[in-house]
Amino acid sequence: MHHIISDGVSVQLLIREFTDLYANRQLKPLRIQYKDYAVWQQQFKKGDSYQKQETYWLQQFSGDLPALELPTDKRRPAERHFTGGKVTFQLDKEITARIKRLANKKRSTLYMTLL
Repeated sequence: MHHIISDGVSVQLLIREFTDLYANRQLKPLRIQYKDYAVWQQQFKKGDSYQKQETYWLQQFSGDLPALELPTDKRRPAERHFTGGKVTFQLDKEITARIKRLANKKRSTLYMTLL
């Protein structure tokens, strides 16, 4: 599952629920359904708080958005293109374990920590 549609907490929840289902255990009933959230969201969008937040964020993101400038090993070409290369490497088990511990300590995904 791509990280853009789920986070580590959601994936762990899905795994736990699938494990329970495969073990023929009943899942706990949900306190609310998605339709309850959808109704709440529609009501929220009609209120003053939503309008204030929308105005704020539209102002924050007006104009050009900054690019994520990560350090590179060479200058970017004047004209953008989307061809790329591939670099393959392996980290030893100790470094991998340390990175995972850091991600866990910071309550972030491994992807976020590496980025």
